Amino acid sequence: MCIWNHPAEAMLMNLYATLILAFALSMDAFAAAVGKGAVLHRPRFREAIRTGIIFGLVEACTPLIGWFLGLYASQYIMEWDHWIAFSLLFMLGCRMVIESLKNDAQTTIESTPRRHSSMTLIITAIATSLDAMVIGVGLAFLQVDILHTAMTIGIITMIMATLGMLIGRYIGPLLGKRAELIGGLILIIIGFNILFEHLKLFMYAA
Repeated sequence: MCIWNHPAEAMLMNLYATLILAFALSMDAFAAAVGKGAVLHRPRFREAIRTGIIFGLVEACTPLIGWFLGLYASQYIMEWDHWIAFSLLFMLGCRMVIESLKNDAQTTIESTPRRHSSMTLIITAIATSLDAMVIGVGLAFLQVDILHTAMTIGIITMIMATLGMLIGRYIGPLLGKRAELIGGLILIIIGFNILFEHLKLFMYAA
């Protein structure tokens, strides 16, 4: 006997599952935004909103892309997404670490940037959202409302990334000149975590 035979109950369970999925997928974006916020000199609220919007839009688009590609290239995507994410985050993180060490002697409050370039944020958002694309591949084989799911993932990620940037605003002054170094290390750690999680799943599957 099916427990969830009432349409309203089934819809409620689908909503809970979607929210849990959205929060899980937003964690990498949240951590990256904290690191990005810590690097800036007292980022304004509009910069946090801008960061959240970029992360949210990218995170909403990637499951849609995965969903459309799911029936045609799912194996290829699942084999390479973690390597792409790791490479992007590792390169961005190393760049931040190198810049922090190079500028350590002459860094001043005046020289600390107040905002990140859109390209830097987009690349970071793409790297932290490739898991969402893989989820989209899996959703292609299920009866789900992909537009509703993608929109929910994007909104939750936007909120979490905005909060992450605001939290980083208050962490940054405490870290001082080490903020950029720690921000870069956070991106590198996220990259390694994504890589290890996928390799671990691969070993279990084997």
